Amino acid sequence: MSENVEKVECLIIGSGPAGYTAAIYAARADMKPVLYEGMQPGGQLTITTDVENYPGYPDGIMGPEMMDNFKKQAVRLGTDVRFGMITKVDFSNGAPHKVWVDDKHEIEAESVIISTGASAKWLGIESETRLNGSGVSACAVCDGFFYRGLDVAIVGAGDTAAEEATYLSKICNKVYMLVRRDEMRASKAMQHRVENTENIEVLFNTETDEILGDMEVEGVRVHNNITNEKKEIPVKGFFVAIGHTPNTAIFKDFVDMDDQGYIIAKPGTAKTNVEGVFACGDAQDKIYRQAVTAAGTGCMAALDAERYLSAKGHVM
Repeated sequence: MSENVEKVECLIIGSGPAGYTAAIYAARADMKPVLYEGMQPGGQLTITTDVENYPGYPDGIMGPEMMDNFKKQAVRLGTDVRFGMITKVDFSNGAPHKVWVDDKHEIEAESVIISTGASAKWLGIESETRLNGSGVSACAVCDGFFYRGLDVAIVGAGDTAAEEATYLSKICNKVYMLVRRDEMRASKAMQHRVENTENIEVLFNTETDEILGDMEVEGVRVHNNITNEKKEIPVKGFFVAIGHTPNTAIFKDFVDMDDQGYIIAKPGTAKTNVEGVFACGDAQDKIYRQAVTAAGTGCMAALDAERYLSAKGHVM
């Protein structure tokens, strides 16, 4: 049995730049936001070391520290930040929308902002986890700068991998692109771009056995899945570009999504197909996936929610 149902004006599901920014704007609009941080408080940035591409930090900042700053600002302005996981929702009957925390606590929310983010897909090897943030990354645009003039490897065969390999080629000395099959899945245009870039070497039929290094990446051990030949490649950075999974599964019965599970927001807004439910950050963005763009959509979601509540006559 659930406890007494809690009534909330604005419920924010998920933290990270999008969720905390939505909370800052919602709190300043006196919407009394309640934010549940989810499984990874602070989102993907909490596993990022140096952040150098977010405006306002001329000397850069560590990802966890930056997210702690976001959280402190949201709390100072009046956000009720809670640790907990939203495990079930029911958006079928319009507002108030029903949400359950950790399968027990029930909330009825007049407006809901979804900022659950997306999780990078990983290879699942021990050294990848151990060296994450110490040479292993899932974002070339975020972290490529740290490997200026060095040799790096990137795993993946789709458009994202090809685009990130090309991006790295402009910064790094040499880029090894590790492709599991005998061909790339990327579009012909992206394949041609890779082929025409001198310092990208594509290794087909190649799988990663281990990322080498104790405290930081020093190389990668790979094998050819046709010949079983093994070799070690000295690199300082190892990038994984095999896709992302949006953390949106619990909303699939109610909110419109594309075939990958990204929430579809109405163009130029954070509005979903469900009245009173808004989406921001990487849960609805498969193109940019940057902290600064996530924060921008968090602002949009809060403003859209505030206008929605005002139009319904909610006194805040």
